[in-house]
Amino acid sequence: MTQANASLSISEIRSDEYLDLQVSAYQRDLERLHARLGDFVQVVCPACGADDTTARFEKYRCQFVECRSCATLYMSPRPSPEVMEDYYRNSENYAVWNQYIFPKSEHSRREKICRPNLERIIYECRNRYLVRPSLLEIGPGFGTFAALASESDFFDKVTVVERTTEMVAACQAKGLNVIDSSLEDLHDAEADFADVAVCFEVIEHIFDPTLFLKAVNQILKPGGLFVFTCPNGAGFDTMLLQSSSPAVDTEHVNLFNTQSIGTLLSRCGFETLSIETPGRLDVELVRRAVLAGEFNITDQPFLQELLVNRFEELGMPFQQFLAQHGLSGNMRVFASKSAESVAK
Repeated sequence: MTQANASLSISEIRSDEYLDLQVSAYQRDLERLHARLGDFVQVVCPACGADDTTARFEKYRCQFVECRSCATLYMSPRPSPEVMEDYYRNSENYAVWNQYIFPKSEHSRREKICRPNLERIIYECRNRYLVRPSLLEIGPGFGTFAALASESDFFDKVTVVERTTEMVAACQAKGLNVIDSSLEDLHDAEADFADVAVCFEVIEHIFDPTLFLKAVNQILKPGGLFVFTCPNGAGFDTMLLQSSSPAVDTEHVNLFNTQSIGTLLSRCGFETLSIETPGRLDVELVRRAVLAGEFNITDQPFLQELLVNRFEELGMPFQQFLAQHGLSGNMRVFASKSAESVAK
């Protein structure tokens, strides 16, 4: 079994050992966020720009709608950029992740998530004849991927852009070259900065993904490669669990799908190369919800067989089916800076 296809469990990346601590910290973050609900703002679809929606559900006092044009699921109204900045810089939840959860799970994340991503990215770089490319990671979190990329000796230079205080410190402790900023605030001098830009589980957090992607486009060299991962709003877990899906929370304000993400990239000067759904946790996430009594499948015999009666036999093959057919809850996207954007 290859690294990319290796099994992965929720407990490997988010140990229940610190669940109570994390939940308490998140509740305090929610209290701070709820105190500023008056600063939330209405937005149009973050993918296609349309302003025609269907109300979907409420979670943690936040409203989620679906775009009638491209089916993107998104939060509106959502925290203003100022509220988001305060939230991330002062998040107690992130402090718990940085102090406890990330260190505990780093080996599994490194070997089962970061390494397969790195191998896939290096493969694509070689296909595009990128020799000793420079790499910029946006929102590196604990710095695990960037450290692995540095150790690979494939890249000429690895730089990270991070704005959360605890994560900046974690990256610096790994010896990484850190720019303490949001990408959108980088000076114009950073144009044509990198051959490869990557971000993992970031774009779903961004207030204005259009501005974010245009900033990514600016820092890429002509023909540069952009690789990112994010939740798939049309993935198996979210389609079934709806508001109970872990992908739906106060921080995930944009939940694109495999079609709408291509629309967004095109609007921001990128050519989409490929969109994959390599997620490995959908089936386990839904099974956990069933066993916890949070999702009732008593009238759904297929799901009863899949998730309960024959889970050990069918769970992994079904997860692989989801991944191979664009239906898992995680997307990995490869795009390049289009010739038109270079000309501009």
